[in-house]
Amino acid sequence: MIHSKLEEVINQQINAELYSAYLYLSMAAYFESVNLPGFANWMRVQFEEEQFHGLKFYNYLISRGGRVKLEAIEAPQFEWKSPLEVFEHTLEHEKHVTALLNNIAEVAEVEKDRATRNLMVWFIDEQVEEEGNAEKIINELKMIGGEGHGMLMLDREFSTRVFTPPVNA
Repeated sequence: MIHSKLEEVINQQINAELYSAYLYLSMAAYFESVNLPGFANWMRVQFEEEQFHGLKFYNYLISRGGRVKLEAIEAPQFEWKSPLEVFEHTLEHEKHVTALLNNIAEVAEVEKDRATRNLMVWFIDEQVEEEGNAEKIINELKMIGGEGHGMLMLDREFSTRVFTPPVNA
């Protein structure tokens, strides 16, 4: 049976992951509204990844004898000034998620729950990739000035992104 404090923070994380999915779907809708379907695709893939993360925590909590308690999901922002602002928001959001995951890892250490600590290694490694992707796109958007042929090229590149659930997850 999982410790009650871990059950609590994992339930909070399930909500945070589902909020992240909702936020990225809102960002996809924004990109559709400004005629950037490739950017919208990129965010829909993020939406799928976050749903996967939420379900990974959901299944883990159940497997450890915990009780999943779903809460209301906060309404996400839906307007941005530019694609750059969207990705700056994405980076800040991912940093927030990293802090939440680090908190779960700390609680697992205090409770001496090695199984949860091991789970958190996967999530923390994933966050390094998430933050890195956002930073890379921010740098690219700054290089091209957020307009013109560079935006068209990025939009086309982003249209090829697909969600592939990790095999070892």
